[in-house]
Amino acid sequence: MGKSVEPPAGGGDIEPVDLKTALEERYLAYALSTIMGRALPDVRDGLKPVHRRIVHAMRVLRLDPGQGYKKCARIVGDVMGKFHPHGDASIYDALVRLSQDFAIRYPLIDGQGNFGNVDGDSAAAMRYTEARMTDVATLLLRGIDEDAVDFRPTYNEEDQEPIVLPGAFPNLLANGASGIAVGMATSIPPHNVAEICDAALKLIETPDAPVEALLRFVQGPDFPTGGVVVEDAAAIREAYATGRGSFRVRARWDKEDTGRGSYVVVVTQIPYMVQKSRLIEKIADLLTARKLPLLADVRDESAEDVRIVLEPRSRTVDPELLMESLFRLTDLESRIPLNMNVLSGGKVPRVMSLRDVLVEWLAHRREVLQRRTAFRLGQIARRLEIVSGYLVVFLNIDEVIRIIREEDEPKAELMRTFELTDVQAEAVLNLRLRSLRKLEEMELRREFDSLSEEKARKEALMASAELQWSAIGEEIREVRETFSKKTAIGRRRTLFAEAPNHDADVIAEAMIEREPVTIVLSQKGFLRAMRGHMADTSTLTFREGDKLKMAFAAHTTDKLVFLSTNGRAFTLAADKLPGGRGHGDPIRLAIELEDDQDIVTGFVANPSARRLVVADDGNGFIVGEGDLVSGMRRGKQILNVTAKGRLALAVPVDGDSVAVVGENRKLLVFPLSQVPDMARGKGVRLQRYKDGGLADAKVFRMADGLTWTDGGGRLFVRGEAELLEWRGDRAQAGRLVPKGFPKSGRFSGS
Repeated sequence: MGKSVEPPAGGGDIEPVDLKTALEERYLAYALSTIMGRALPDVRDGLKPVHRRIVHAMRVLRLDPGQGYKKCARIVGDVMGKFHPHGDASIYDALVRLSQDFAIRYPLIDGQGNFGNVDGDSAAAMRYTEARMTDVATLLLRGIDEDAVDFRPTYNEEDQEPIVLPGAFPNLLANGASGIAVGMATSIPPHNVAEICDAALKLIETPDAPVEALLRFVQGPDFPTGGVVVEDAAAIREAYATGRGSFRVRARWDKEDTGRGSYVVVVTQIPYMVQKSRLIEKIADLLTARKLPLLADVRDESAEDVRIVLEPRSRTVDPELLMESLFRLTDLESRIPLNMNVLSGGKVPRVMSLRDVLVEWLAHRREVLQRRTAFRLGQIARRLEIVSGYLVVFLNIDEVIRIIREEDEPKAELMRTFELTDVQAEAVLNLRLRSLRKLEEMELRREFDSLSEEKARKEALMASAELQWSAIGEEIREVRETFSKKTAIGRRRTLFAEAPNHDADVIAEAMIEREPVTIVLSQKGFLRAMRGHMADTSTLTFREGDKLKMAFAAHTTDKLVFLSTNGRAFTLAADKLPGGRGHGDPIRLAIELEDDQDIVTGFVANPSARRLVVADDGNGFIVGEGDLVSGMRRGKQILNVTAKGRLALAVPVDGDSVAVVGENRKLLVFPLSQVPDMARGKGVRLQRYKDGGLADAKVFRMADGLTWTDGGGRLFVRGEAELLEWRGDRAQAGRLVPKGFPKSGRFSGS
């Protein structure tokens, strides 16, 4: 730490401030401002400040559903000038979103003009568009003139704005919300109002009802663009119980026959917040890149409704398999997050469960009911006071007229003579002469009785929690009927289904165009895939000092297995290998192969085939090729070898007998049944050696005889009778090879 710096003389009041403390305080203030004033919605009305101010400004402008439209520029100007001192573009963007029926499940704003579309096109400028409120917005505002909520001064203290709206509509869950604050975010998908109302009524009936009871009513999200939720019930239950989770949503599609056995797939609904134009561009790009071999063409035939036509490559293509490949590669399937991080009580950010959200909304509705009732009681009390004064006047009308005509201070005299209050006397003095008729007295008595009766009801309501919840229940039932599933806007749009259970390998294969290739691996470990099946590998070129190690035919849809000297099996996809234009890439870039190890062999994995794997010490077993497949870069251990040992070979199992040759040129033939089938391990001894180890092994059919090729390319065959002296049991030493056996000690002669 350096010396503290003294402020210069005459430099004014300079106060040294610790930089760390100052930054912490300012950043905390910024974070709180972002959380509370911008990004997170209030659990009570489901609105962020900008949305609340837009709705309030439209109320002030009297833009009710039955009134005419006003220019959006006027609305934005009022919001910005009176309530929300931010950019006009951000306010207009928020206003536009509140009017988009493909973004908001129950729009708060009725827009006239171009407000954008599901393709992602933006809205027209605010000077061209007009707007007014919808019935949903009026529900959110219901009772705001009856002291239902608190108001606070606006940013310039020239006006008042509501802290929260009365919220007779369960807006938070119905329309959802999304936002990113500092260190926290919120993401709530839209839901069906009728279902939310049913769940709320259940909570009123049974306050301690668990989330499971509420989920009998709330099936899950209900997106404005429809779609199909394919999340399992347990995951949905967990998401609503904790307030965190996600929903897998797929496009809705149908198969349409086009005659002669052909068909097309028609997508009629796409996932929420997916732009249709970008979705089709993505599909077209994948088609051009040959990543969708089952698809021939994609067309957009949409008008008012979504209609995306997918044409399969051939009539034999399984439509479900086609769609599974599209779901994996495109936004026809998307994951919608659920993170119910909201402002509890308008102040505390908290992740809430479905039950917590409904409990807070109902508590807010009760407070609004109590405040509206108290406000009405105040109105009734004031009116009763005036009406009772009028009744006194009508009983003594002549005296009242005399006092007004003759007295210098008629108000004071009226109060003294008839024992009126100041309010009553003022009302009498302001009374019009035309009101002084007999009928008015009768009406006043009826009004007095009616108000007295209403006052008694309101006081009973204020005194009884049961009556309050009953009244709230009636309001919620009214909302449920207005937006019931029988109405066009209330009908559930999102369905629920289980995703088809297709084999992952089948789907992966369907997403790759099947083409013949030749897999080439060099001695130095460079791997590539040459197009086509090559009969002659002598034309292959390699880097200087390198040469061919192995080459075998495959298809781009195949899984390739490579076995290393330490007994590990590695799997590579044929379509992921580098092409044949160069000399390939080192195989060690694709797999985690130790420096002191090398590749022994490679082949196309056939799940129905088996291999005899043998170490150089003569131990081995039979393993299915399906057991060799691994999805990890480090592969999987198959044959356990000794510290100095190595895997020698892995030969196909096609026969009933095994022939083993040692480096000591001794041959042993024994039944295949003596070799166990295993998934991994050391295996059993196939041949016993005093010196050296294994040279080669082969599985063959005894009826066809044992064959080998010598160095000159001549084929030798030894039948069952001729092999009699070499036949025995496994783990024996065997006898010297027959005459004509290659000097290399291998059945292939090389």
